[in-house]
Amino acid sequence: MPQDKYILAFDQGTTSSRSILFNRSGEIVATAQQEFEQIYPQPGWVEHDPMKIWSSQNATAADALSKANLSADDIAAVGLTNQRETTIVWDKESGKPVYNAIVWQDRRTADYCRELKQDGIENMVSQRTGLRIDPYFAGTKLRWILENVDGVRERAEAGELLFGTVDCWLLWQLTGRNVHATDITNASRTLLYNIEQDDWDEELLRLFEIPRCLLPEVRSSSEIYGEVHPKLHPAGAPISGIAGDQHAALFGQACFKPGMAKNTYGTGCFLLMQMGDKPVRSKNNLLTTVAWRIGDHTEYALEGSVFVGGAVIQWLRDELELVRDVHELNRLAASVEDSNGLFLVPAFAGLGAPHWDPYARGAALGMTRGTNRAHFCRAALESIAFQSADLITAMQKDSGLSLRELRVDGGAANSDPLMQFQADLLQESVLRPGCTETTAMGAAYLAGLAIGFWDSPESVAQNWQSERSFEPQRNGDEIQALRAGWDKAVERAKGWAD
Repeated sequence: MPQDKYILAFDQGTTSSRSILFNRSGEIVATAQQEFEQIYPQPGWVEHDPMKIWSSQNATAADALSKANLSADDIAAVGLTNQRETTIVWDKESGKPVYNAIVWQDRRTADYCRELKQDGIENMVSQRTGLRIDPYFAGTKLRWILENVDGVRERAEAGELLFGTVDCWLLWQLTGRNVHATDITNASRTLLYNIEQDDWDEELLRLFEIPRCLLPEVRSSSEIYGEVHPKLHPAGAPISGIAGDQHAALFGQACFKPGMAKNTYGTGCFLLMQMGDKPVRSKNNLLTTVAWRIGDHTEYALEGSVFVGGAVIQWLRDELELVRDVHELNRLAASVEDSNGLFLVPAFAGLGAPHWDPYARGAALGMTRGTNRAHFCRAALESIAFQSADLITAMQKDSGLSLRELRVDGGAANSDPLMQFQADLLQESVLRPGCTETTAMGAAYLAGLAIGFWDSPESVAQNWQSERSFEPQRNGDEIQALRAGWDKAVERAKGWAD
């Protein structure tokens, strides 16, 4: 493999599409980003235009190559990583979506999920999929499209339509509408995939009334799926790595040994702990998920999901207009010693793990006459850390493993006040790598391993370096009191919209 080749990673996220070029040392050569519209048709509903997802992703690929002054010939492979659970159905001939993409944050199927739980089938679903019955996952979103968009069920049963998560949609487009496939990490987030039988589950397809002909082929996370169409960027390059964003970040953080954990502070927060080659079933409301599959070897993880993480920062900026940008927020948050008793529970789309309450709503509690803008900024950052600490507590109970360090990434991981508070809450080290773009990096590594750009996960791990370690500075009694206040605030927010 020539030394001057590069890997192009497509990082398709909830609020923007990005393309990032990596060299053999795992260093970023160029990056391009384009935001796209968030659509909120009703309270609790969140949608994207699939064509804008595709056009923005395609545009950033051309932009990244231009910035680096590279051509398609310089690209050894392409890796894809994506916002998970977001659901798209489209016409296999015209390529036109039948409805907007229903985003992972969307809560419209909450009542249907409650009915399924009341029918007593959640244990069966969890045993097969490793997941819980929740609007978060793709299966109930897909059923909603089939049931509520005119003519779609009939067209689906006639074999005229295709379903996919965002990775599948992008792969189909990139290959000139030729390859309809997904990888196992994305398939395992649909509520339709049996993680022990390694196949779509026929009983679950009947339960959700999903025609199997809609579904993509399920493949590993690191193999050649096809080539980029000659009229697209980078023309002719093999597409050889796919993983949902959180699985890709776990890989990019080189968490290759059981017990290693990472937390991604993006729109939401997603904490995964590597569990090796045997799935561990959670007794504390976490998810059992596929970490990745390379060749015939599948590894698993425990996962906890926070629905609103970094998005609370956007809320303060865009809706409340308390700050102009994240730098101002960090400065204000650092200007006060604490939140002055204010607890902000950002349950704008319900609560994820370990609570799983789609009817929870946002709450600000503990305000006094002395509460000011800086306290709100600090409480917003602290809410991200509190939610993540709840996940880690549950994860340690399930795994029997003690957390020795937490590797962090994502945009909000660049906030020093947030990372310091996270270390204080956990009473453990928080390590921020030199490159926090670990989601895209993981997709690049998976793509590169498939074509021999890197020869093993061990060689990938040698690229990982810590940029800063945050160590606990507060004592345990103080932290225990803070967590008790947070727990009280969360209980007040639960069930509000029920």
